[in-house]
Amino acid sequence: MKNPRVPLAGVIGWPISHSKSPRIHGYWLAQHDIAGHYVPLGIEPADFEEMIQQLPKLGFVGANVTIPHKETALELAAEVTPRAKMIGAANTLEFLPDGGFRADNTDGIGFINNLRQNAPDWDAGKGPALVLGAGGAGRAVLWSLLDAGVPKILLANRTRGRAEALADEFGPKISVLGWDDISEATREAALVVNTTSLGMRDQPPLDITLNCAAGALVTDLVYVPMTTDLLQQAQDKGLQTVDGLGMLLHQAVPGFEAWFGVRPQVTETLREVVLK
Repeated sequence: MKNPRVPLAGVIGWPISHSKSPRIHGYWLAQHDIAGHYVPLGIEPADFEEMIQQLPKLGFVGANVTIPHKETALELAAEVTPRAKMIGAANTLEFLPDGGFRADNTDGIGFINNLRQNAPDWDAGKGPALVLGAGGAGRAVLWSLLDAGVPKILLANRTRGRAEALADEFGPKISVLGWDDISEATREAALVVNTTSLGMRDQPPLDITLNCAAGALVTDLVYVPMTTDLLQQAQDKGLQTVDGLGMLLHQAVPGFEAWFGVRPQVTETLREVVLK
């Protein structure tokens, strides 16, 4: 490491006590015997701009940002990666030697690499994807699917206008459908992705009936519970499924590599550590 001090990184949010990122990075630091630390940083929105400028002076080489700071971090960045610009939010920051920071968004990478690890036979070009939700996670998923070569994306959101705005932004491969049409739309979907909070513990259920053809893949970004009703329904119908925890793990890889100089692996042991 070029930094003469023990490198520090962390995750910035408000609140932040719920974050699993310290477990992920702490496990990798111990696994690779790296003299570094990764800590949770609870910073209120009003203090974010001032505090982000102070972190490099304290030895921080980078940070993750989560709600509610993702958009603000993008606005303040000295450099922005193309994917972060397209997604419209940042989650991974790297402090620059001459001041300021580079903002990236690794959520889309995390999503795709989770599919590729846990559904290695998945073929992006096989057919349309049905994406539920047009929030921040939905934007990252859209970017990643288009980048991977999915030929067509059917997009539905409970507020249709938000989906239509994303379709205008992301281009002609996005087709918007009504929320009441999602069950019927699964008939042509080779991939179904839930990016909403529906089906999460203490949240309303996701009301959908899967009519997918054999060979379709179903994934849910929700991982509390690990097997959501959507994934259980898919499994009951003999469809392949991928849970949402892997996206969280895989999105952490690029940041760790940038900050600590080692590219870590997402393993079953890591999953067990995070779930404790």
